[in-house]
Amino acid sequence: MKKITSTELKELFNTEKIVNVIDVREVDEVATGKIPGSIHIPLGLLEFRMHELHKSKENVMVCRSGGRSGRASQFLENQGFKVINMTGGMLAWEGDME
Repeated sequence: MKKITSTELKELFNTEKIVNVIDVREVDEVATGKIPGSIHIPLGLLEFRMHELHKSKENVMVCRSGGRSGRASQFLENQGFKVINMTGGMLAWEGDME
């Protein structure tokens, strides 16, 4: 499984590379803030909403600390998606939030 740090993701936003950020936290967790432009799909709904994601684009998975996003990354990899797990999750995120 590919991994990225929160700092590397923040730097990636400064490039022209388009990356989809998928937040797999629960609704109450996302209410405290999420990475700007990220798509919220709770982990429990990922199997039913993966059709909303593009297999050809990089999808960075994010959760609170990195565990759930790791499980989401493994699941999506098995389905043929390009995924990267953000280590440390939102606990490590020091960028803007919406």
